[in-house]
Amino acid sequence: MAKKTAKTGKKSLGKGSIATKKKVSGRKRSSQGTDEKLRELANRVVEMAREQQDPHFSIPTRALSNIAFNEKTKHIELGGNKQSRNFFNYGQAKRFMQTLLVASKCKELIGEDKTASIRQIYYRAKHTIKGTNEKTFDDQNESDPIIEDLEVTLDTLREELHVFASNRGNLAGPITLVDIGNTLDCAAMGSAGYAVPSIVEPDVVQFKKCDAKFILHVEKDTVWRRFHEDRFWEKHKCIVSHGGGQPARGMRRLLRRMHEELKLPVFVLLDNDPWGYYIYSVIKHGSINLAYESRRMAIPSAKFIGVSSFDYDRCNMSDDVKIDLDQNDIKRAKQIANYAWFKDKRPWQKEIKKMISNGFKMEVEAMMSKDLSYLTEEYVPMKLKDRKQWLD
Repeated sequence: MAKKTAKTGKKSLGKGSIATKKKVSGRKRSSQGTDEKLRELANRVVEMAREQQDPHFSIPTRALSNIAFNEKTKHIELGGNKQSRNFFNYGQAKRFMQTLLVASKCKELIGEDKTASIRQIYYRAKHTIKGTNEKTFDDQNESDPIIEDLEVTLDTLREELHVFASNRGNLAGPITLVDIGNTLDCAAMGSAGYAVPSIVEPDVVQFKKCDAKFILHVEKDTVWRRFHEDRFWEKHKCIVSHGGGQPARGMRRLLRRMHEELKLPVFVLLDNDPWGYYIYSVIKHGSINLAYESRRMAIPSAKFIGVSSFDYDRCNMSDDVKIDLDQNDIKRAKQIANYAWFKDKRPWQKEIKKMISNGFKMEVEAMMSKDLSYLTEEYVPMKLKDRKQWLD
């Protein structure tokens, strides 16, 4: 937990930080629980076979019909519905085999203390079944959902199974990280900043020092570069990050960790369009597809500071920044307005209705039409000061 020192007011880390440890424990230690869950899954199947029962296991249903919004935690959560995957069922036998096969590959990775991409898992598990012409997987579209099945069944992160996705996203600012034993000052990482990895769990990434007061997360690399070049993070004592569109799991997990462990408020700057609204929804409440991981990725207190549908008039923008809405935009905007976590929020209803009545959308880059640094020197500082413009 972060705390402020009496003399400097700077954030230091508590006794659980690497500052008080001579050696960072390896990844294998943090995966012991997951390793045991994989072992238990296999043992249950073996025991059912020994007792001449139909080997099976239950998997929580990952479907919109099994998704609910928890008003107390402000997370999108998976419901209690489950489906059984049985070996002696013609329609389920292959999926049963595939699940145990992928589980065995993850068990091997943990045992070897190595990681693999979801693509590499596909190739490691793919082969022709002996004595047949049947392949274990026809393409990666079959293996990827199996990994998600294992996550939700074992109540574990993909990263704890030692499986990673491609890296996406960067950050810069007054924070020093330790990444697999390497100390990295994110205020001195050059023009590209710190490239956020897919696996950011505490055994891989630790927070050594943080002087930031908040996090500003922007949508795109191009916008982030403007903030980085203008050294916004230095002037405002903050961390500036981007996710390359909808942020990948690694970025969302790191944002959640910095918010939770360092007590940093999170402000989000996104395009004024349905996609921007959805990205904010994912950061704040979690995604429908990954509802089972919302409690470890979502940031319910995150605030949306723009771009707003009211900024066209508020900032005296020219007609040149307008991008006409099409029917898909309008349909998507209305769907988002009906989300359980938006439909009872009057400011958000007002925001979305205003965009539809405007008949156009705007990108964050539109603010640069006034001046290249208008976004960093005037627009965002103005938004941060005026709480009435924040959307929750």
